[in-house]
Amino acid sequence: MNGAQTAALVAAYFIGAIPTSYLVARWARGIDLRRVGSRNLGATNLYRTLGWKYAIPAGVFDAAKGVVPVAVIAPRVSPSLNFALLCGVVAIAGHVWSVFVHFRGGKGVATAAGVMLALFPKALIVCLALWIIIVRLSGYVSLGSIIAAAALPLAVWFLAPARRQLVWVDAIVALAIIWLHRANVRRLLAGTENRFGRRERPAAGPSA
Repeated sequence: MNGAQTAALVAAYFIGAIPTSYLVARWARGIDLRRVGSRNLGATNLYRTLGWKYAIPAGVFDAAKGVVPVAVIAPRVSPSLNFALLCGVVAIAGHVWSVFVHFRGGKGVATAAGVMLALFPKALIVCLALWIIIVRLSGYVSLGSIIAAAALPLAVWFLAPARRQLVWVDAIVALAIIWLHRANVRRLLAGTENRFGRRERPAAGPSA
């Protein structure tokens, strides 16, 4: 790996590590997302705390954190699809373990969606449709995310045959997303998981 590729990976991490929802909650209401709701630094917890007005832009930005390293940065230093996907995986890792908030973060779903949009748009559409259906029927965002992640490798295999050599990495990403939802799985099994549409009451949190 040359210097330019190393620099691209470092840039991918720091782009992914931008703690979007944390910053939005701080700037908008002085709220520390690490201390409210699920304490997760993702757009879902931001929605439950402040609503769609803040969550939608944050989610779109989180997805862009996956698109930019893959579609903009990686092609400038290497024509390799493997390297582009590596940049995407590093960006997802940055989102999940952000250096800016003591290696806390979200669960990587939106950023992973951005990576898939850049590399496997047809597979992403199928997984997004599946996510919407599951969330609509069950009311659980976490369940939709888990099932959509599990479907990702299969969607890539059938809808992106020219890029099947990357399926094993997609499988690792899917397993990582499911593992990051392990607390949600426990709550789903216990019947205590929050349903979509239920919002926390906004309140200014103490300074970090």
